[in-house]
Amino acid sequence: MAGNSTACYKLMKTSSNGAWQGDNPIHFAFPLLILQICIVLIVTRSFALLLKPLRQPRVVAEIIGGIVLGPSVIGRSKSYMNTIFPKNSTPVLETVANIGLLFFLFMVGLELDFNAIKRTGRKALAIAAAGITLPFVAGIGVAFLLRSTISKGVDYGAFLVFMGVALSITAFPVLARILAELKLLTRDVGQMAMSAAAVNDVVAWILLAIAVALSGSGKSPVVAVYVLLCGVAFVAFMMLAVRPLMAWMGRRSPDNEPVSELFICITLVGVLASGFVTDAIGIHAIFGAFVFGLTIPKEGPFAGMLIEKIEDFVGVLLLPLYFASSGLKTNISTVSSAQSWGLLVLVILTACAGKIIGTLFVALAHRVPFREALTLGFLMNTKGLVELIVLNIGKDKKVLNDEVFALMVLMALFTTFITTPLVMSIYKPARKQVP
Repeated sequence: MAGNSTACYKLMKTSSNGAWQGDNPIHFAFPLLILQICIVLIVTRSFALLLKPLRQPRVVAEIIGGIVLGPSVIGRSKSYMNTIFPKNSTPVLETVANIGLLFFLFMVGLELDFNAIKRTGRKALAIAAAGITLPFVAGIGVAFLLRSTISKGVDYGAFLVFMGVALSITAFPVLARILAELKLLTRDVGQMAMSAAAVNDVVAWILLAIAVALSGSGKSPVVAVYVLLCGVAFVAFMMLAVRPLMAWMGRRSPDNEPVSELFICITLVGVLASGFVTDAIGIHAIFGAFVFGLTIPKEGPFAGMLIEKIEDFVGVLLLPLYFASSGLKTNISTVSSAQSWGLLVLVILTACAGKIIGTLFVALAHRVPFREALTLGFLMNTKGLVELIVLNIGKDKKVLNDEVFALMVLMALFTTFITTPLVMSIYKPARKQVP
């Protein structure tokens, strides 16, 4: 079987003739994909139900589900891995998962409202700056230590930037779900956290684009410069040429009337085309989808209708596949030595301290009450899906090895897991009832 895996990969047809004609459906790409989707959804939803009493966001259940399905737990059985998640099925699974990711990042851009950021003003900008700068510097410090112990020989520049981004990022979509769950979205602390996380997200994607450009440029720094210049030109084109077109489409979609099917088609093609362009430039495809989401006007029914049409299909069906494909790459058994566990504790402490202390001090300097400032620190420490995207890109670019990848996934899981319980214990909304 192992010997002719290449032949298996070439001969894997799309659909079978059925069991009655002697075909095993799971030896064919399409039925196997259906089975994989069903297993992933059942496992992740089961964990979501188990974690519901702890009021954990669904992303925590999906990360745990992905890890359980991978080589860390069930995947220790070779027969299970070769049957349900064989190597030759990985490209199909990852392609479908990445289409989901592409549209998810489009929705993240779609939900980012710069007017809301302007309303919270300098306070949110200062909190975002502190919440990025301190953990980024701390991440670079950790990167030096990791490179001298468990990650020898990787490209210095790309590794430093990837580690800095991984520790400084705040998962804007996960934070929104946590704030909604705790009914804090309409309160000052919630709005400030959302605005700061939105700024953090935009800066993090720019830094990630730089990291990807550095990691893909081989030995020549000139290539990285060309990639970044093309990226800047792409963003300028989207804002100057595409944004007015999307604004015109938004104006042609009045309230109380269904949005034109042609407009929806143009938008969906625009997401895919933007992804293709940024991938061709040498930045990841998700960057293009995110920027395209920013071009859509937030006023009127157009943005809301788009989210309504694609949110459930992407969020419920396709995104869990991304967690599964991440879980299949995560082998926690690589974190086995005392040194590895020590480094894991160090990474978690550095990530939490950098984010929480940076946010706390700046919030206090802007006269935010201590309890709210501490709550903001813990909220800004939310990682989740966006962190996984950064780590997966780092692993695909050979910047992060298996052990560092597993360490960082565990760090993301831990920091997201502690957010809700800590916020509930520190910040009691009942103390400040809004009439």
